Order: sequence, then structure tokens, then C-alpha cells
Amino acid sequence: MPGNLREKDLKVPGYVLRRTNYGEADRILNIITPVGKVSAIAKGVRKEKSKLAGGVEMLTRSDYVIHFGKSEMGVVTSAKMVKYYGGLLNNYDSMEFIGKILKEVNRAAEESDTAEFYSIVEQCLKAIENGMKRELVEAWFVLNLERAMGEQMNLYRDVNGVKLSAEEHYVWDSMERAFRAHAAGEFGVNEIKLMRLIIAIELEAVGKVKVGDEVVRKVCELCKMNKVGMI
Repeated sequence: MPGNLREKDLKVPGYVLRRTNYGEADRILNIITPVGKVSAIAKGVRKEKSKLAGGVEMLTRSDYVIHFGKSEMGVVTSAKMVKYYGGLLNNYDSMEFIGKILKEVNRAAEESDTAEFYSIVEQCLKAIENGMKRELVEAWFVLNLERAMGEQMNLYRDVNGVKLSAEEHYVWDSMERAFRAHAAGEFGVNEIKLMRLIIAIELEAVGKVKVGDEVVRKVCELCKMNKVGMI
């Protein structure tokens, strides 16, 4: 529960990361919000005429009112749908990818709850809906999730502490979590520049930068090798 919210109503936008059926008609929700992850129960939401039903769907950005009493778990008293990414349901690959994103953010928020997770989810959903290249979204997601968790990759100095050079080629040392100079290394100035850019600006802006497909592919593969736990 973010902060001290006992006997208070929390009014926030949010996305459902996970939902679990509870009892005959309720659902327990994990919701990512600008103040962190919130666990709350939506009572009676599985009933046919529930007013909450539309606002607690997956792939939905909703405005929530969540009441906190004596329990650690809140109670959803209002959920108003603002944006529904329903078009993504028609693409299995997109749905699978989004499912992994939501699962990984849900896991990460258990270890390091931060307001940045909400923005990461929102930016990824928008980019996927707009048809951005999946490899670029994957790389942006992994690098920014790591950054938000305080596990940012070293993109400025090599394993020996030497400043990365535009004249060198590098391999990635997963043990040291840094680059190592190597004459036959596949990572050079273009890949490093893209990775630095990814952690510096929003995903939509990254998508507008002209980058070669091979550079994007190599950065995406590196991010998968160095992943926090997803994709």
C-alpha cells in the first residue's frame, strides 16, 4: 500500500497488472498507478450488472477511487474507463508481449515500487498500439525497467573503468554488467548511442529517430541477454 492511506480514499489513474477471481463475484486486482502498485478488491465485479466491470478490464487505463480502511488491501469504489487498447486483442503476438510486460512490472513492483512503472506500462501500450517495431519497444522496456529498479547498465565505462570510445568495438560482459573492448566485438558507437538515447527520452521520441534495423536488432538481443527477467 503506497504511503499511509489508512481510512482514506486514493484517487488515481491506473492499469490492471493482474487480476484474480475471489469468492463468487469478486476480483482481487494488482493495479499500477503513479504512486506505485496497489492491491485492491473489486467487490461484485463479476456480476452481470456490475458498474465496475468495464473499468477493471486488462488493457484499460481507468480512473480509480480506492478506499483504504483497516485492511492492507483497498476496496475499489469507482473505476471509470478512460482508454481501452482493445485493438491489440486481435494480434496474438502483441497480446503475448503485453502479457509479459505486465507480468514483469508486477514482479518488479514487489521489489522496488516506484512511480516510474506506471509511465513505463503506459508508454509501451501506446507504442505497441501505434505499430512501433517490437524490438525497439523490447529494448526500451528492459533498459528503462532496469533503470527504474536501480540496476542500470553501465553505458559509459568499460569493465576496467575506461571511458567507452567511439573508435573501439566491444563485447558485453554479463558478469561485470559492462562492455569489454574486443577487436571482433559486435557493439560499437551506434549501438551504445542508441542505448544511451533509450534511457534518456520517452519511447515515442525514440521511435522517431532514424536507426538501422541491424543496430536495433543487436541492442534488443543484448537487452534480452542482460534482462531483469523478461522477454
